[in-house]
Parts: sequence; C-alpha cells; structure tokens
Amino acid sequence: MPKLSNTQIRTFENEGVLHIPGFFTDDECDTIRKRMSELLNEYQPQEKETVFSTTEHTHTQDNYFLTSGDKIRFFFEDSENMDTSRPLELSLNKVGHALHDLDPVFSSFVRQPKLAQIATDVGFANPLLLQSMYIFKPPKIGGEVVWHTDHPFLWTDPPSVKGFWVALEDATIENGCLWCLPGLHKEQPRQRFRRSDAGGTEMVILNPDPFPIEEKIPLEAKKGSLIVLDGLLPHWSGPNMSSRSRHAFTLHLIEQGAQYPRDNWLQRSNDMPLRGFELQASN
Repeated sequence: MPKLSNTQIRTFENEGVLHIPGFFTDDECDTIRKRMSELLNEYQPQEKETVFSTTEHTHTQDNYFLTSGDKIRFFFEDSENMDTSRPLELSLNKVGHALHDLDPVFSSFVRQPKLAQIATDVGFANPLLLQSMYIFKPPKIGGEVVWHTDHPFLWTDPPSVKGFWVALEDATIENGCLWCLPGLHKEQPRQRFRRSDAGGTEMVILNPDPFPIEEKIPLEAKKGSLIVLDGLLPHWSGPNMSSRSRHAFTLHLIEQGAQYPRDNWLQRSNDMPLRGFELQASN
C-alpha cells in the first residue's frame, strides 16, 4: 500500500495533525452510511434515552455510557430544539463505541491494508483498535464538542492514542468541521478523565491554563478525507446551525505495549479483548 511521504510524516510530527483528502472513496463512505441506516432501523429505543453532551457531561455518570466500550449504543443530542418525531439520524449525536469489532461492515471498513499502513507510518508498532464512533452532527441541533485532547480520555502510559477521523460528508465551517491548534500536541496533558472510587467519573485537572484558542485553524474536509490527530492535539467543533448534516466516523488506536489503566472510563469485558488490524480475515 502507498506509504506516507517523508513530508507528510514530518508534518504530522511537527503539527500533530495530518489531512489526507480522498483517502476513502465515495462508495466506501456510502457503504457505512447505508449500514448505519440499517442499524437505526433495527434500534429499539430505551425507556430513558442517554444524551451525549460535552458541555454538560451528564452522560459520564450514566451506566449505559460507562458500559459501552464493548457494545453498540446510541446517544442523543441535547437540544432545546429537539423534536421527538424527527428521524433518528436527525436526533442522534453518535453511535459507539465498538462498531469496528461488533459489526462486520464497520470492521471491514477499518481493517483495510491502507489504514493499517497509515497507522504504521504515524508511529504504531502494534496498534490496537480501541474505540469507534459514528457521529451525526445533525442540522440545526448538532452540538458543540468542546476543546479537548483525546489522551486524557483514553489514557495510556506512555501516551499513544491517535484518532482517525473520516469525513462521510463534506465538513465545512458552516456545518461544524473540526478545528485544531497545530503544534500543541508537544505539551503535557492538562486533564485526566477517569472512573471515580465513589462511582461514576471525574475530571482531574493537571494544568488549569486554557488553550490559546485564538490560534485555532479549521480542518474543512471533503467527503472521503482522513484526518489523523495526535492524542495530545487540542481540537474542537462548533455547533451545526446549518441545514446540512456532517456525518463522520472516528477510530481511536492505542499501542499494544502501552499500559492502559483500569480506571479509564472505557473498559471491555474479559471475553472481548482489543484487536488489531490483522484479524480482518476472521470477519
């Protein structure tokens, strides 16, 4: 498979972000969009729906969220404009967090040689596919994702997490594309999100200084683009107040040799260990 160029690798090392247009074809993107539509048709609503919000964080104390590391679960937007009669894809925030292992279509999408090659090129020796999310960012109500880095939520020692973000539709400033702060991945983590001894979760503040968001740049991306994010790179997306959705798919990888603490929020049962890219043939 084609490898990243030396220039691309240096860009990722220096900036903590790499944008690769046209990495996936329209057909590949449409295949997993179609599969998600099928999953939504099969979905049986819960008695109490779980809302996902990075501004309120109420979901982080919810058992439905905390036991989703080895499940396929559905999380709704938190919006005053929510209309319960709307189709699910216009009401959901995301579906996660083990699509890549539990659904054969999503597993085949991520376990492609070209994606495994990118993982190698950005520094993985033995990557494990930790978490996946299908993100809807629905028109008019798609919520803000506050400034954050991924490492505090998917902590390893040493830091190893990287995010693969795929534009399933064009992502623009108007419909809530990603923004980032290039180069800040070289700083130490400012937070640690973990399970609390008292139950639920807690955010431990390691450095209270705010990110210098005046330096932010947009990551507008055409359908099929792959954006690779270092786990310590600050990124953000604003609310989608446009009339167009911004579907995306994300996959987070960690290094097999790194320590993954037992108090990380995302855990799996013993009978569903993390897998790498090499198991595609078993799907």
